[in-house]
Amino acid sequence: MSTVDVVIPCYNYARYLSACVHSVLSQCGVNVRVLVIDDCSSDNTAQIGQELAAADSRVEFRRHEVNKGHIATYNEGLMGWSAAEYSVLLSADDLLVPGSLSRAVQIMDIDKSIGLVYGRSLYFAQEDDIPRIKSRECSYTRWLGTEWLEGRCQGGHNVISSPEVVVRGTVQRAVGGYRPELPHTGDLEMWLRIAAVSNIAYVRGVPQAYYRVHAASMQRTKYQNKLVDLQQRKAAFDSFFQHHQNVVTDAYRLHDLANRALAREALWEACRAYDRNEVEECAANELERFATTTYPKVTPESVALRRRRFVGPIICNRTQVFAIPAIVRRVCSLLRHERWKWQGI
Repeated sequence: MSTVDVVIPCYNYARYLSACVHSVLSQCGVNVRVLVIDDCSSDNTAQIGQELAAADSRVEFRRHEVNKGHIATYNEGLMGWSAAEYSVLLSADDLLVPGSLSRAVQIMDIDKSIGLVYGRSLYFAQEDDIPRIKSRECSYTRWLGTEWLEGRCQGGHNVISSPEVVVRGTVQRAVGGYRPELPHTGDLEMWLRIAAVSNIAYVRGVPQAYYRVHAASMQRTKYQNKLVDLQQRKAAFDSFFQHHQNVVTDAYRLHDLANRALAREALWEACRAYDRNEVEECAANELERFATTTYPKVTPESVALRRRRFVGPIICNRTQVFAIPAIVRRVCSLLRHERWKWQGI
């Protein structure tokens, strides 16, 4: 059977660790090893990790005496420990769906050009909220790495949550570890790197992982998150093209596509702030500044924002004069979401 090394970084997630590890150990059709790395947690992660390692020889436990941060912890496991045919980076608060590793590995065993397989993640908050998965046949979509890479640049966003990813070991070692300067979007930059040197596959029909959503993260305002998220995604694309432009065909055009997508997204958020009369709350001026700095050329969204500024946020909100374009855009967004669930992009 194929071998899979699973790296589980853990910082103060002792309450989730056991379920996470067992979701890996219960995978069928593959030989797994698990490395749990406690990044100097203040809870009882060390106790739980040691108990898991003592109970199953496939589990190894390490503890940092000082906190090294998540990027250094990721790289310690992926680049310094993992030696299997395939590798997985799994957060201690997430779970694998039964059979997910064998589904991904079978695809890569058949097609050696594929360096990364991902699928859909189901979101949950507590264990009793985990959605039930209906048994169904699954298939997969294979993307040329260049096609997948261009799609990410056209969209400007990350289509992968992370726990559902399985990477070919030789590919992971070839592209290297996560970049310390990208603490929030290092995963997006990593997927871009992998797509630059290998093909990508998406599992259809059955979700591959459960992704936990924490109440603390949900309480942060979407407006504060939006600008920061855009800035961090731009940093990921900028870093990728800075370091890998020599291995990417038409790198300048693709980088321009990514900048255009990010700018259009920022401008549309500013437009919607006018429609809701929430210009100050949304920091519309900062979003516009980000957009014009990122992509100075005229876009449909920059024209739309100019019209709204002329009308003013109060009238925009009271009359909803621009409601139809917003509805059309919302419908298109829903259609893209359905396409993502089936094709992964």
